[in-house]
Amino acid sequence: MGQTEVTKVPLIPAPRELDEKAVLPLTGSVTVRSSLDNEDLFAAKDLVNELHLRDIPVSAKTTGVSIELLRLDTPKAASLLAAHHLVFTDTMRDEGYALLYDRRTFYDIAATSTGIFYGVQTIKQLVTGHAQQAVLQTAKIRDWPAMKYRGQDDDLSRGPFPTLDYQKKQIRTLAAFKINIYSPYFENNLQYASDPLIAPPGGSMSRTEVEELVRFAQQYHVSIVPQQEAFGHLHHVLMHERYNHLSETPHGTVLAPEQPGSLQLTSKWFAQVAQMFPGPFLHIGADETDDLGLGQTKGAVASRGLVPVYIDFITQVHEALRPLHKRLLFWGDVAMNSPESVKNLPKDMIAVPWQYSMQEHGFDKWIAPFRDSGIETWVAPSANRGNRIFPDNDNNLKTIQAFVTDGQRLGSTGMLNTVWNDGGEGIFEQNWYGVLYGASSSWQSGKADIEQFEQDYGRVFHNDSSGKVNQAEIALMNAHLILAKADLQAKNVLFWEDPWSKNGQQDTLKILPVAHDLRMAAEDAIILLEEAKKQPEIRNIDALDAMEIGARKMDFIGQKFLQAEEMRQEYSEMYAHQADVPKKEAVSDMSFTLSGNNGQCQDLRDGYGLIRDLFRAAWLKESRPYWLDNVTAQYDLNMQLWIQRGVVIRAAGDDYEKTGHLPTPQELEIPATTLLTR
Repeated sequence: MGQTEVTKVPLIPAPRELDEKAVLPLTGSVTVRSSLDNEDLFAAKDLVNELHLRDIPVSAKTTGVSIELLRLDTPKAASLLAAHHLVFTDTMRDEGYALLYDRRTFYDIAATSTGIFYGVQTIKQLVTGHAQQAVLQTAKIRDWPAMKYRGQDDDLSRGPFPTLDYQKKQIRTLAAFKINIYSPYFENNLQYASDPLIAPPGGSMSRTEVEELVRFAQQYHVSIVPQQEAFGHLHHVLMHERYNHLSETPHGTVLAPEQPGSLQLTSKWFAQVAQMFPGPFLHIGADETDDLGLGQTKGAVASRGLVPVYIDFITQVHEALRPLHKRLLFWGDVAMNSPESVKNLPKDMIAVPWQYSMQEHGFDKWIAPFRDSGIETWVAPSANRGNRIFPDNDNNLKTIQAFVTDGQRLGSTGMLNTVWNDGGEGIFEQNWYGVLYGASSSWQSGKADIEQFEQDYGRVFHNDSSGKVNQAEIALMNAHLILAKADLQAKNVLFWEDPWSKNGQQDTLKILPVAHDLRMAAEDAIILLEEAKKQPEIRNIDALDAMEIGARKMDFIGQKFLQAEEMRQEYSEMYAHQADVPKKEAVSDMSFTLSGNNGQCQDLRDGYGLIRDLFRAAWLKESRPYWLDNVTAQYDLNMQLWIQRGVVIRAAGDDYEKTGHLPTPQELEIPATTLLTR
């Protein structure tokens, strides 16, 4: 069997110890062997599926390379490890694995089925190419995680609600990068037999669906940690009259701690949650309780203080749920502000401090109040903080790196990377870049190299040999930075903003100097993505399509503000020269530039229409129809806005040809020149 020279193969996460060996052509059939343990057989099947995707033949009788999954407690494993001078330490036992090549066979050795599975995930990345061009990069590897709990949060309560099939895809993908926790976030989107009023039809999860997903996740060594808000973020419950008496403020967002029914309600919910999700953890939320002290507990907060009232209720929840025998997680943003009060929290709880942007002095103040009180912590950065046109991955990766590194230094046992859908427009496929970097950061010890990840991502996740996916990601990071230089953020509000509104005019002043550069960066990304998608073996095209939506929205922001300003100036010029007979024809022609077959009003109508159609298609690939119309209605309204403006401007142009007079810009609701020249 032929061998080629050693080459650098990108791996996500990067193994702790790696010594690359020869590259083996996979020109013959490959044999995959394992023990008869059901979980090992599943890992073997997962590897075979990957080989089939690459059109690599697999057979019981090998004519080429063999791959064997081997448990540590077998004599053969002990002999191989000794021969290759590898030590399998106690630290590696739970999830670690060793890979080595010996006599035409590549071995995956581990003490547990989890370790075997993670070794397989690395082997899958060591196989590159397709069919007769496929190769296996052999290596001697010892690998194990830095953090025990490596999780991904998914917001299911602010718009998009994934299909069960898409959640299975998420879990498969997370597991392939050694994430072991999937944490769906619920406010009112889990169906409770005790409270059937609150879960919206078509936008909630049934017990049957939960049980199916839990079984599916177990095969991939993923535990589902449900988040059910137990204190704040409960407006969609408290807006119902039946529950309004439990609200801190009328139809508000926060449960009133002094209402006995508040604890009774959450206790009923979590009794059912614990039955549906068999894992060891429940997440009770309890973040951003901003209304606390503004209503029913105003007197208690005034006399005792906000954080003590908060911690008292959290403690009551803990005691009420003690019979469930689960460890409770809670968001750490409120309690961290009173380190003295933190000491009163039950010590078996797990605090989840969160922060989504870089901090000049690090993240110690988020973690230390809990660590110093003997409370376990998981750190929570973000792959998408919500309300963003596309994730700001320059900020996200730097924040994940710094927060997780500080967490490891201060003894945090886990990371819960977050994805939020504030604004209701989230497409999860846009988030894989930050999700995979979070996987790397929590598995790897110390700082996960961002530059290396940026080089490896496209090849590993998209099978992109051209480098164009990586370049497109960098182009979109640059688009964010260009807007930041103009003191703007790539938020959804900027995409929806009317450039002729008062706020829009102020943002026009900011964006015009950078609009060209913004559009060029976004258009670079679109071109690179379209070229990358032409590769026959490209993978995860849905993520590239979702990325392209982000690029097109960035481009459209620049286009919208530029063209709206051009229209404003053009109409002002038309109005100024309306009585100039020699220029009458030019004035008439200009009205067609503003509104005609190729008019600028029509350009903005078409821009919203195209992105709406792309967005709708991307949404329905991963989410249920629930909520979608709330978003597409905004596209339709903006299309109607520019349609109506086009009609009005066209009518003004037609009247001018008859009367020689034009309405003032103000009469057409076009901003006056003075708004931009002040």
